[in-house]
Amino acid sequence: HPEVEDLELEIKGRDAVTGLPRTEIVNSTDVYKMLRPVIENIISRVKLVLEKTPPELSADIVQHGIVLTGGGALLRGIDKAIQEEIGVPCKVADEPLLCVARGTGKLLEDEELLKHVAVTYER
Repeated sequence: HPEVEDLELEIKGRDAVTGLPRTEIVNSTDVYKMLRPVIENIISRVKLVLEKTPPELSADIVQHGIVLTGGGALLRGIDKAIQEEIGVPCKVADEPLLCVARGTGKLLEDEELLKHVAVTYER
């Protein structure tokens, strides 16, 4: 996200063209530019899901916002980008990498809860 502080990182590896060792400095602005198409795709998918969301759930989302989980949530500024595009509060979960595993564990431990979860997939 453009408003996020620009950071630099030294990357060491092998040049794919010459095969020789190489060091390169990359900054978060460059990474953001490379990832922007991916972030735009994520935002468009969020919009699609929200368009198909029942009104009662939409009201909860507007009131409580969106919580980002998983590795993608760790992309600096993705919460701000989604919030700006969607117009709904958006935040990163505490320990986003563990959320899916913990949620799955809770479902597997609670048979009644598992019965209420419906997964549908449309192409």
